[in-house]
Amino acid sequence: MYQNWLKKHEGTDQVTGSKTADMRAALVDYFRDEAIIMIATEAAAEGINLQFCSLVINYDLPWNPQRIEQRIGRCHRYGQKHDVVVVNFLNKKNAADQRVYQLLDEKFKLFSGVFGASDEVLGSIGSGIDFEKRIADIYQKCRTEEQIQFNFDELQREMEIQIDERIQQTRQKLLENFDEEVHEKLRMNQNASSEVLSKYDNWLWQLTRFYLQPYAKFEDGANGFTLIENPFPEEQIHRGPYRSGKNAEDVNLYRLGHALAQKIIARCKQLPTEVKELEFHYTGSGKKISILEPLIGRSGFMTVMVLTAKSLDTEDHILLGAVREDGVPLFPEQSQRLFSLDARETPLSITIEFDRLKPLIDQQLKSQANEVVQRLTDRNASVFEMELDKLDRWGEDQRNSLRVALRELEDKIKAVKKEARLAPNLPEKLKLEREKRQLESKRDEAWKEYEQAAKDIEARKDTLMDEIEKRMNQILSEETLFTIRWKVQ
Repeated sequence: MYQNWLKKHEGTDQVTGSKTADMRAALVDYFRDEAIIMIATEAAAEGINLQFCSLVINYDLPWNPQRIEQRIGRCHRYGQKHDVVVVNFLNKKNAADQRVYQLLDEKFKLFSGVFGASDEVLGSIGSGIDFEKRIADIYQKCRTEEQIQFNFDELQREMEIQIDERIQQTRQKLLENFDEEVHEKLRMNQNASSEVLSKYDNWLWQLTRFYLQPYAKFEDGANGFTLIENPFPEEQIHRGPYRSGKNAEDVNLYRLGHALAQKIIARCKQLPTEVKELEFHYTGSGKKISILEPLIGRSGFMTVMVLTAKSLDTEDHILLGAVREDGVPLFPEQSQRLFSLDARETPLSITIEFDRLKPLIDQQLKSQANEVVQRLTDRNASVFEMELDKLDRWGEDQRNSLRVALRELEDKIKAVKKEARLAPNLPEKLKLEREKRQLESKRDEAWKEYEQAAKDIEARKDTLMDEIEKRMNQILSEETLFTIRWKVQ
Protein backbone atom coordinates (compact mmCIF):
# COMPACT_ATOMS: atom_id res chain seq x y z
CA MET A 1 0.00 0.00 0.00
CA TYR A 2 2.79 2.38 0.94
CA GLN A 3 4.81 1.76 -2.23
CA ASN A 4 1.74 2.14 -4.44
CA TRP A 5 0.87 5.39 -2.67
CA LEU A 6 4.41 6.76 -3.22
CA LYS A 7 4.22 5.98 -6.95
CA LYS A 8 0.76 7.56 -7.24
CA HIS A 9 1.84 10.82 -5.55
CA GLU A 10 5.42 10.95 -6.76
CA GLY A 11 6.53 14.54 -7.36
CA THR A 12 3.61 16.08 -5.45
CA ASP A 13 3.46 17.95 -2.15
CA GLN A 14 1.52 15.07 -0.59
CA VAL A 15 4.76 13.12 -0.14
CA THR A 16 6.32 14.73 2.93
CA GLY A 17 9.46 12.61 3.13
CA SER A 18 8.55 11.42 6.62
CA LYS A 19 7.95 7.70 6.36
CA THR A 20 5.68 7.63 9.42
CA ALA A 21 3.45 10.47 8.17
CA ASP A 22 3.37 9.16 4.61
CA MET A 23 2.59 5.63 5.79
CA ARG A 24 -0.42 6.97 7.75
CA ALA A 25 -1.60 8.93 4.71
CA ALA A 26 -1.26 5.82 2.52
CA LEU A 27 -3.30 3.71 4.94
CA VAL A 28 -6.06 6.34 5.21
CA ASP A 29 -6.24 6.67 1.41
CA TYR A 30 -6.45 2.88 1.02
CA PHE A 31 -9.20 2.71 3.64
CA ARG A 32 -11.16 5.46 1.90
CA ASP A 33 -10.82 4.17 -1.66
CA GLU A 34 -10.60 0.37 -1.42
CA ALA A 35 -10.93 -1.21 2.02
CA ILE A 36 -14.12 -1.63 4.08
CA ILE A 37 -12.71 -2.00 7.62
CA MET A 38 -9.73 -0.40 9.34
CA ILE A 39 -8.42 -2.01 12.54
CA ALA A 40 -6.25 0.41 14.46
CA THR A 41 -4.48 0.95 17.76
CA GLU A 42 -4.67 4.20 19.74
CA ALA A 43 -2.32 5.64 17.10
CA ALA A 44 -5.35 6.26 14.89
CA ALA A 45 -7.11 8.39 17.54
CA GLU A 46 -5.16 11.54 16.63
CA GLY A 47 -4.09 13.37 13.52
CA ILE A 48 -6.11 11.60 10.83
CA ASN A 49 -9.37 12.60 9.15
CA LEU A 50 -11.88 9.82 8.58
CA GLN A 51 -15.05 11.79 7.86
CA PHE A 52 -15.71 9.47 4.91
CA CYS A 53 -16.40 6.77 7.53
CA SER A 54 -19.43 6.85 9.84
CA LEU A 55 -19.04 3.77 12.07
CA VAL A 56 -16.69 3.63 15.05
CA ILE A 57 -16.32 0.42 17.08
CA ASN A 58 -14.58 0.74 20.44
CA TYR A 59 -13.36 -2.81 20.96
CA ASP A 60 -11.73 -1.78 24.20
CA LEU A 61 -13.09 1.31 25.92
CA PRO A 62 -10.40 3.63 27.38
CA TRP A 63 -11.03 5.00 30.85
CA ASN A 64 -10.01 8.50 29.79
CA PRO A 65 -13.12 10.15 28.29
CA GLN A 66 -11.00 12.56 26.24
CA ARG A 67 -9.32 9.65 24.47
CA ILE A 68 -12.75 8.24 23.55
CA GLU A 69 -13.86 11.67 22.32
CA GLN A 70 -10.72 11.83 20.16
CA ARG A 71 -11.50 8.43 18.63
CA ILE A 72 -15.05 9.44 17.77
CA GLY A 73 -13.79 12.81 16.56
CA ARG A 74 -11.87 11.15 13.73
CA CYS A 75 -15.21 10.48 12.03
CA HIS A 76 -17.59 12.91 13.73
CA ARG A 77 -16.04 16.05 12.27
CA TYR A 78 -16.54 18.77 9.69
CA GLY A 79 -17.36 17.25 6.29
CA GLN A 80 -19.21 14.21 7.70
CA LYS A 81 -22.42 13.65 5.72
CA HIS A 82 -24.02 10.92 7.86
CA ASP A 83 -24.90 10.27 11.48
CA VAL A 84 -21.91 8.66 13.17
CA VAL A 85 -22.74 5.35 14.85
CA VAL A 86 -20.58 4.39 17.84
CA VAL A 87 -20.55 0.73 18.97
CA ASN A 88 -18.97 0.00 22.35
CA PHE A 89 -17.98 -3.48 23.48
CA LEU A 90 -18.65 -3.98 27.18
CA ASN A 91 -18.04 -6.86 29.59
CA LYS A 92 -21.40 -7.03 31.35
CA LYS A 93 -20.11 -9.60 33.86
CA ASN A 94 -17.60 -7.09 35.22
CA ALA A 95 -19.24 -4.64 37.67
CA ALA A 96 -16.38 -2.15 37.38
CA ASP A 97 -16.58 -2.11 33.56
CA GLN A 98 -20.32 -1.44 33.78
CA ARG A 99 -19.84 1.49 36.18
CA VAL A 100 -17.11 3.01 33.99
CA TYR A 101 -19.44 2.86 30.99
CA GLN A 102 -22.28 4.37 33.06
CA LEU A 103 -20.07 7.33 33.99
CA LEU A 104 -18.91 7.86 30.41
CA ASP A 105 -22.41 7.59 28.95
CA GLU A 106 -24.67 9.23 31.54
CA LYS A 107 -22.37 11.77 33.17
CA PHE A 108 -19.91 12.68 30.43
CA LYS A 109 -22.59 12.22 27.73
CA LEU A 110 -19.96 10.86 25.35
CA PHE A 111 -22.39 8.85 23.24
CA SER A 112 -25.35 11.23 23.19
CA GLY A 113 -25.99 14.87 23.96
CA VAL A 114 -26.62 17.80 21.73
CA PHE A 115 -23.29 19.30 20.74
CA GLY A 116 -20.50 16.97 21.76
CA ALA A 117 -19.03 16.14 25.11
CA SER A 118 -15.81 18.06 24.47
CA ASP A 119 -17.65 21.40 24.39
CA GLU A 120 -19.87 20.82 27.39
CA VAL A 121 -18.28 18.44 29.86
CA LEU A 122 -14.72 17.38 29.17
CA GLY A 123 -13.35 20.80 30.07
CA SER A 124 -14.43 20.19 33.65
CA ILE A 125 -11.96 17.33 34.20
CA GLY A 126 -8.72 18.89 33.00
CA SER A 127 -6.58 16.47 31.03
CA GLY A 128 -8.61 13.43 32.03
CA ILE A 129 -5.49 11.70 33.34
CA ASP A 130 -6.51 12.12 37.00
CA PHE A 131 -9.89 10.57 36.22
CA GLU A 132 -8.13 7.65 34.52
CA LYS A 133 -5.85 7.17 37.54
CA ARG A 134 -8.83 7.14 39.92
CA ILE A 135 -10.48 4.37 37.92
CA ALA A 136 -7.23 2.37 37.72
CA ASP A 137 -6.94 2.69 41.50
CA ILE A 138 -10.47 1.28 41.96
CA TYR A 139 -9.67 -1.66 39.67
CA GLN A 140 -6.47 -2.46 41.58
CA LYS A 141 -7.73 -2.10 45.16
CA CYS A 142 -11.36 -3.27 45.11
CA ARG A 143 -11.98 -7.00 45.40
CA THR A 144 -15.75 -7.23 45.98
CA GLU A 145 -18.70 -5.85 44.06
CA GLU A 146 -19.76 -3.84 47.13
CA GLN A 147 -16.34 -2.13 47.29
CA ILE A 148 -16.47 -1.38 43.58
CA GLN A 149 -19.96 0.16 43.82
CA PHE A 150 -19.03 2.23 46.90
CA ASN A 151 -15.87 3.69 45.33
CA PHE A 152 -17.59 4.45 42.04
CA ASP A 153 -20.45 6.16 43.89
CA GLU A 154 -17.90 8.40 45.61
CA LEU A 155 -16.20 9.19 42.29
CA GLN A 156 -19.54 9.92 40.64
CA ARG A 157 -20.56 12.34 43.40
CA GLU A 158 -17.30 14.27 42.99
CA MET A 159 -17.63 14.42 39.21
CA GLU A 160 -21.29 15.45 39.28
CA ILE A 161 -20.48 18.76 40.97
CA GLN A 162 -17.79 19.65 38.41
CA ILE A 163 -19.85 18.49 35.41
CA ASP A 164 -23.10 20.21 36.46
CA GLU A 165 -21.28 23.52 36.99
CA ARG A 166 -19.63 23.23 33.57
CA ILE A 167 -22.92 22.40 31.82
CA GLN A 168 -24.65 25.37 33.45
CA GLN A 169 -21.87 27.77 32.41
CA THR A 170 -21.83 26.46 28.84
CA ARG A 171 -25.58 26.65 28.42
CA GLN A 172 -25.63 30.20 29.78
CA LYS A 173 -23.05 31.22 27.17
CA LEU A 174 -25.15 29.60 24.46
CA LEU A 175 -28.29 31.40 25.54
CA GLU A 176 -26.46 34.73 25.48
CA ASN A 177 -24.57 34.36 22.21
CA PHE A 178 -26.33 31.87 19.92
CA ASP A 179 -29.34 32.52 17.71
CA GLU A 180 -32.70 31.19 18.80
CA GLU A 181 -32.57 28.75 15.88
CA VAL A 182 -29.49 27.14 17.47
CA HIS A 183 -31.31 26.88 20.81
CA GLU A 184 -34.15 25.02 19.11
CA LYS A 185 -31.77 22.62 17.43
CA LEU A 186 -30.09 21.97 20.76
CA ARG A 187 -33.55 21.58 22.35
CA MET A 188 -32.77 24.25 24.93
CA ASN A 189 -35.41 26.53 26.42
CA GLN A 190 -34.97 29.83 28.18
CA ASN A 191 -37.92 29.55 30.55
CA ALA A 192 -37.58 28.53 34.18
CA SER A 193 -38.97 25.03 33.63
CA SER A 194 -36.57 22.19 34.24
CA GLU A 195 -38.09 20.34 31.29
CA VAL A 196 -36.61 20.96 27.87
CA LEU A 197 -39.38 21.76 25.42
CA SER A 198 -39.48 21.43 21.67
CA LYS A 199 -40.74 24.19 19.42
CA TYR A 200 -44.08 22.43 19.05
CA ASP A 201 -44.47 21.96 22.81
CA ASN A 202 -43.94 25.71 23.23
CA TRP A 203 -46.54 26.51 20.61
CA LEU A 204 -49.04 24.20 22.33
CA TRP A 205 -48.49 25.87 25.70
CA GLN A 206 -48.82 29.38 24.26
CA LEU A 207 -52.09 28.38 22.58
CA THR A 208 -53.32 26.74 25.77
CA ARG A 209 -52.53 29.81 27.89
CA PHE A 210 -54.37 32.00 25.40
CA TYR A 211 -57.54 29.93 25.23
CA LEU A 212 -57.80 28.71 28.83
CA GLN A 213 -57.10 32.07 30.49
CA PRO A 214 -60.72 32.44 31.73
CA TYR A 215 -61.00 28.77 32.69
CA ALA A 216 -57.72 27.83 34.40
CA LYS A 217 -55.08 29.01 36.83
CA PHE A 218 -51.58 28.71 35.39
CA GLU A 219 -48.43 28.03 37.41
CA ASP A 220 -45.79 30.75 37.31
CA GLY A 221 -42.62 29.74 35.51
CA ALA A 222 -43.79 26.18 34.90
CA ASN A 223 -45.71 24.26 32.29
CA GLY A 224 -48.72 23.42 34.36
CA PHE A 225 -52.21 24.64 35.16
CA THR A 226 -55.28 23.76 37.19
CA LEU A 227 -58.51 23.59 35.20
CA ILE A 228 -61.20 25.36 37.23
CA GLU A 229 -64.02 25.27 34.70
CA ASN A 230 -64.56 22.98 31.72
CA PRO A 231 -64.48 25.19 28.57
CA PHE A 232 -66.18 22.44 26.57
CA PRO A 233 -69.28 21.30 28.53
CA GLU A 234 -70.26 18.94 25.72
CA GLU A 235 -67.01 16.98 26.32
CA GLN A 236 -65.97 15.04 29.40
CA ILE A 237 -62.82 16.90 30.44
CA HIS A 238 -61.15 16.19 33.79
CA ARG A 239 -60.72 19.14 36.11
CA GLY A 240 -57.74 19.57 38.36
CA PRO A 241 -54.01 19.87 37.71
CA TYR A 242 -52.39 19.37 34.30
CA ARG A 243 -48.68 19.17 33.61
CA SER A 244 -46.37 18.06 30.81
CA GLY A 245 -43.06 16.23 30.95
CA LYS A 246 -41.63 13.04 32.38
CA ASN A 247 -42.24 13.87 36.04
CA ALA A 248 -45.98 14.44 35.71
CA GLU A 249 -47.17 12.16 38.50
CA ASP A 250 -50.60 12.28 40.19
CA VAL A 251 -51.74 14.88 37.63
CA ASN A 252 -53.30 14.86 34.17
CA LEU A 253 -50.51 14.46 31.60
CA TYR A 254 -50.93 17.31 29.12
CA ARG A 255 -49.62 16.65 25.61
CA LEU A 256 -50.47 17.24 21.97
CA GLY A 257 -52.64 14.13 21.75
CA HIS A 258 -54.68 14.92 24.87
CA ALA A 259 -58.41 15.45 24.22
CA LEU A 260 -58.29 18.93 25.81
CA ALA A 261 -55.31 19.99 23.67
CA GLN A 262 -56.95 18.71 20.49
CA LYS A 263 -60.19 20.53 21.35
CA ILE A 264 -58.33 23.81 21.99
CA ILE A 265 -56.45 23.55 18.69
CA ALA A 266 -59.65 22.81 16.75
CA ARG A 267 -61.51 25.73 18.39
CA CYS A 268 -58.63 28.18 17.84
CA LYS A 269 -58.53 27.25 14.15
CA GLN A 270 -62.17 28.34 13.91
CA LEU A 271 -61.64 31.77 15.51
CA PRO A 272 -62.11 34.75 13.15
CA THR A 273 -58.85 36.49 12.24
CA GLU A 274 -59.52 40.14 11.53
CA VAL A 275 -56.83 42.36 10.09
CA LYS A 276 -54.72 43.63 12.99
CA GLU A 277 -51.55 45.55 13.60
CA LEU A 278 -48.98 43.54 15.53
CA GLU A 279 -46.05 45.30 17.17
CA PHE A 280 -43.35 42.66 17.69
CA HIS A 281 -40.95 43.30 20.57
CA TYR A 282 -37.38 42.31 19.74
CA THR A 283 -35.41 44.94 21.69
CA GLY A 284 -35.33 43.84 25.31
CA SER A 285 -36.74 40.39 24.52
CA GLY A 286 -33.53 38.67 25.67
CA LYS A 287 -33.45 36.74 22.41
CA LYS A 288 -30.84 36.83 19.69
CA ILE A 289 -32.35 36.35 16.24
CA SER A 290 -29.88 37.78 13.73
CA ILE A 291 -32.23 37.47 10.78
CA LEU A 292 -34.70 39.90 12.44
CA GLU A 293 -32.21 42.61 13.41
CA PRO A 294 -32.45 44.42 10.02
CA LEU A 295 -36.23 44.76 10.63
CA ILE A 296 -35.93 46.77 13.87
CA GLY A 297 -37.82 50.04 13.39
CA ARG A 298 -39.40 48.75 10.17
CA SER A 299 -43.02 47.93 9.37
CA GLY A 300 -45.02 46.36 6.56
CA PHE A 301 -47.76 43.87 5.73
CA MET A 302 -47.94 40.09 5.81
CA THR A 303 -50.48 37.56 4.55
CA VAL A 304 -50.38 33.95 5.72
CA MET A 305 -52.04 31.22 3.66
CA VAL A 306 -52.42 27.45 3.83
CA LEU A 307 -51.92 25.45 0.64
CA THR A 308 -53.65 22.05 0.74
CA ALA A 309 -52.55 19.36 -1.72
CA LYS A 310 -54.86 16.35 -2.02
CA SER A 311 -53.95 13.19 -3.91
CA LEU A 312 -53.42 9.82 -2.24
CA ASP A 313 -52.55 11.78 0.90
CA THR A 314 -53.52 15.25 2.10
CA GLU A 315 -50.79 17.72 2.99
CA ASP A 316 -50.99 21.26 4.35
CA HIS A 317 -48.24 23.81 3.72
CA ILE A 318 -48.08 27.21 5.38
CA LEU A 319 -47.07 30.08 3.05
CA LEU A 320 -45.98 33.49 4.37
CA GLY A 321 -45.87 36.52 2.08
CA ALA A 322 -44.52 39.74 3.63
CA VAL A 323 -43.03 43.04 2.48
CA ARG A 324 -41.66 46.12 4.18
CA GLU A 325 -43.34 49.49 3.79
CA ASP A 326 -40.78 50.38 1.06
CA GLY A 327 -41.73 47.27 -0.97
CA VAL A 328 -38.68 45.16 -0.07
CA PRO A 329 -39.81 41.52 0.45
CA LEU A 330 -39.07 39.57 3.62
CA PHE A 331 -37.46 36.15 3.46
CA PRO A 332 -39.89 33.39 4.54
CA GLU A 333 -37.49 32.65 7.41
CA GLN A 334 -37.81 36.25 8.62
CA SER A 335 -41.60 36.03 8.52
CA GLN A 336 -41.56 32.78 10.49
CA ARG A 337 -39.16 34.13 13.12
CA LEU A 338 -41.33 37.18 13.79
CA PHE A 339 -43.82 34.85 15.48
CA SER A 340 -41.25 33.73 18.04
CA LEU A 341 -41.45 37.24 19.56
CA ASP A 342 -44.06 38.62 21.93
CA ALA A 343 -46.36 41.14 20.27
CA ARG A 344 -49.00 43.74 21.13
CA GLU A 345 -52.03 43.97 18.85
CA THR A 346 -54.09 46.99 17.84
CA PRO A 347 -57.15 47.20 15.56
CA LEU A 348 -56.54 48.18 11.96
CA SER A 349 -58.57 48.29 8.77
CA ILE A 350 -57.34 47.61 5.24
CA THR A 351 -55.58 50.77 4.00
CA ILE A 352 -54.46 52.20 0.69
CA GLU A 353 -50.93 51.23 1.76
CA PHE A 354 -51.92 47.56 1.80
CA ASP A 355 -53.55 47.85 -1.64
CA ARG A 356 -50.21 49.13 -2.93
CA LEU A 357 -48.22 46.26 -1.40
CA LYS A 358 -50.72 43.43 -2.00
CA PRO A 359 -49.48 42.55 -5.54
CA LEU A 360 -45.95 42.05 -4.15
CA ILE A 361 -47.29 39.82 -1.36
CA ASP A 362 -49.40 37.82 -3.82
CA GLN A 363 -46.33 37.33 -6.02
CA GLN A 364 -44.40 35.95 -3.04
CA LEU A 365 -47.21 33.56 -2.11
CA LYS A 366 -47.51 32.33 -5.71
CA SER A 367 -43.75 31.71 -5.88
CA GLN A 368 -43.81 29.73 -2.62
CA ALA A 369 -46.83 27.70 -3.82
CA ASN A 370 -44.96 26.83 -7.03
CA GLU A 371 -41.95 25.70 -4.96
CA VAL A 372 -44.19 23.44 -2.85
CA VAL A 373 -45.77 21.88 -5.95
CA GLN A 374 -42.32 21.34 -7.50
CA ARG A 375 -41.06 19.70 -4.29
CA LEU A 376 -44.07 17.36 -4.25
CA THR A 377 -43.51 16.51 -7.92
CA ASP A 378 -39.80 15.82 -7.36
CA ARG A 379 -40.57 13.72 -4.30
CA ASN A 380 -43.15 11.67 -6.19
CA ALA A 381 -40.66 11.12 -9.00
CA SER A 382 -38.04 10.00 -6.47
CA VAL A 383 -40.53 7.61 -4.81
CA PHE A 384 -41.50 6.23 -8.23
CA GLU A 385 -37.89 5.58 -9.21
CA MET A 386 -37.10 3.99 -5.85
CA GLU A 387 -40.16 1.71 -5.92
CA LEU A 388 -39.52 0.80 -9.56
CA ASP A 389 -35.92 -0.06 -8.71
CA LYS A 390 -37.09 -2.24 -5.80
CA LEU A 391 -39.54 -4.01 -8.12
CA ASP A 392 -36.85 -4.60 -10.74
CA ARG A 393 -34.48 -6.03 -8.13
CA TRP A 394 -37.23 -8.20 -6.66
CA GLY A 395 -38.13 -9.40 -10.16
CA GLU A 396 -34.51 -10.16 -10.96
CA ASP A 397 -34.19 -12.17 -7.72
CA GLN A 398 -37.33 -14.12 -8.65
CA ARG A 399 -36.04 -14.79 -12.17
CA ASN A 400 -32.58 -15.80 -10.92
CA SER A 401 -34.10 -18.20 -8.40
CA LEU A 402 -36.29 -19.80 -11.08
CA ARG A 403 -33.38 -19.97 -13.55
CA VAL A 404 -31.31 -21.86 -10.98
CA ALA A 405 -34.21 -24.29 -10.40
CA LEU A 406 -34.60 -24.77 -14.18
CA ARG A 407 -30.86 -25.41 -14.66
CA GLU A 408 -30.87 -27.96 -11.86
CA LEU A 409 -33.84 -29.77 -13.43
CA GLU A 410 -32.20 -29.72 -16.89
CA ASP A 411 -28.98 -31.15 -15.40
CA LYS A 412 -30.95 -33.92 -13.65
CA ILE A 413 -32.83 -34.76 -16.86
CA LYS A 414 -29.55 -35.04 -18.78
CA ALA A 415 -28.09 -37.25 -16.05
CA VAL A 416 -31.15 -39.57 -16.07
CA LYS A 417 -31.08 -39.76 -19.90
CA LYS A 418 -27.46 -40.83 -19.73
CA GLU A 419 -28.23 -43.43 -17.06
CA ALA A 420 -31.15 -44.77 -19.17
CA ARG A 421 -28.89 -45.26 -22.18
CA LEU A 422 -26.42 -47.20 -20.10
CA ALA A 423 -29.04 -49.23 -18.19
CA PRO A 424 -28.28 -52.98 -18.37
CA ASN A 425 -31.89 -54.18 -18.69
CA LEU A 426 -35.41 -53.11 -19.72
CA PRO A 427 -36.94 -52.77 -16.20
CA GLU A 428 -34.14 -50.40 -15.22
CA LYS A 429 -34.62 -48.40 -18.45
CA LEU A 430 -38.40 -48.12 -17.79
CA LYS A 431 -37.75 -46.92 -14.23
CA LEU A 432 -35.32 -44.25 -15.41
CA GLU A 433 -37.67 -43.20 -18.22
CA ARG A 434 -40.49 -42.63 -15.69
CA GLU A 435 -38.08 -40.59 -13.51
CA LYS A 436 -37.14 -38.53 -16.55
CA ARG A 437 -40.81 -37.86 -17.38
CA GLN A 438 -41.42 -36.68 -13.80
CA LEU A 439 -38.45 -34.33 -14.00
CA GLU A 440 -39.65 -32.98 -17.37
CA SER A 441 -43.07 -32.37 -15.84
CA LYS A 442 -41.45 -30.41 -12.99
CA ARG A 443 -39.40 -28.46 -15.55
CA ASP A 444 -42.56 -27.54 -17.46
CA GLU A 445 -44.15 -26.33 -14.20
CA ALA A 446 -41.03 -24.32 -13.42
CA TRP A 447 -41.27 -22.64 -16.86
CA LYS A 448 -44.89 -21.75 -16.15
CA GLU A 449 -43.83 -20.24 -12.79
CA TYR A 450 -41.12 -18.27 -14.59
CA GLU A 451 -43.60 -16.87 -17.09
CA GLN A 452 -46.14 -16.13 -14.32
CA ALA A 453 -43.48 -14.31 -12.29
CA ALA A 454 -42.74 -12.10 -15.29
CA LYS A 455 -46.45 -11.29 -15.58
CA ASP A 456 -46.67 -10.54 -11.83
CA ILE A 457 -43.76 -8.14 -12.09
CA GLU A 458 -45.38 -6.27 -14.97
CA ALA A 459 -48.72 -6.19 -13.11
CA ARG A 460 -47.04 -4.69 -10.05
CA LYS A 461 -45.36 -2.07 -12.25
CA ASP A 462 -48.76 -1.17 -13.73
CA THR A 463 -50.23 -0.82 -10.21
CA LEU A 464 -47.31 1.36 -9.15
CA MET A 465 -47.71 3.59 -12.20
CA ASP A 466 -51.43 3.94 -11.52
CA GLU A 467 -50.67 4.96 -7.96
CA ILE A 468 -48.07 7.53 -9.04
CA GLU A 469 -50.51 8.87 -11.65
CA LYS A 470 -53.05 9.45 -8.88
CA ARG A 471 -50.40 11.28 -6.85
CA MET A 472 -49.64 13.48 -9.84
CA ASN A 473 -53.31 14.43 -10.20
CA GLN A 474 -53.23 16.69 -7.17
CA ILE A 475 -56.13 18.88 -6.15
CA LEU A 476 -54.70 22.14 -4.82
CA SER A 477 -56.69 24.57 -2.68
CA GLU A 478 -55.64 27.79 -0.95
CA GLU A 479 -57.09 29.52 2.09
CA THR A 480 -56.02 32.86 3.55
CA LEU A 481 -55.49 32.47 7.29
CA PHE A 482 -54.86 36.10 8.22
CA THR A 483 -53.34 39.43 7.17
CA ILE A 484 -51.46 41.70 9.56
CA ARG A 485 -49.65 44.98 9.52
CA TRP A 486 -46.39 44.33 11.39
CA LYS A 487 -43.90 46.51 13.22
CA VAL A 488 -40.67 45.48 14.89
CA GLN A 489 -39.47 47.45 17.91
